[in-house]
Amino acid sequence: MTEAADEIVYVVDDDAAVRDALAVVFELEGFSVVSFASGDDFLVGCGANAGCVLLDVHMPGRSGIETLKSLTARGFRGPVFMISGQGDIPVAVQAIKEGAADFIEKPFDMDTVVARVRDAISLAAAGDGEIPHGAFAGAELLTPRERQVLGEIVRGLSNKEAGRTLKISPRTIEVHRARIMQKLGARNAADLVRIVMSGGETGN
Repeated sequence: MTEAADEIVYVVDDDAAVRDALAVVFELEGFSVVSFASGDDFLVGCGANAGCVLLDVHMPGRSGIETLKSLTARGFRGPVFMISGQGDIPVAVQAIKEGAADFIEKPFDMDTVVARVRDAISLAAAGDGEIPHGAFAGAELLTPRERQVLGEIVRGLSNKEAGRTLKISPRTIEVHRARIMQKLGARNAADLVRIVMSGGETGN
């Protein structure tokens, strides 16, 4: 068993083969796995503030995005990974805007999925790389993940380098970066650095 023995992974997918495959892999890695065939069943049966979710985007009934919105509304604190067999960039962007930790496309490499889930759980617990809440004007508008991404931007890292540090894709970093700039009224990365370092806002 690994140190992840007490961590729960919720697998939500209408494909029984996908649920079974993910359950076997994560249980072998020491996680506790609870599987659901629909978003509705998951919302009824999941815990309130613990665990990591692997949530399929395209499901009959309540979609993955709708399920994610419900999770966010109820204050679910665990990382949520959206999974999809279609490389749908607009859906990926929407998922991240709604609070997803990352977007994983099928078919996926199981070792990579396990590593990303493990890293997301560790980062969520440790809060590594976050800009302190309230350290500058507008900080309260940012999510914990956005503060982590901003911390990497301020360090001067590229999207690829920041993604490697935070164990998420460069595309996900790019989406977070755009959201941060919008929320803080920054025109570019230099503006973001000035906002953080000065504790103020840009003059736009």
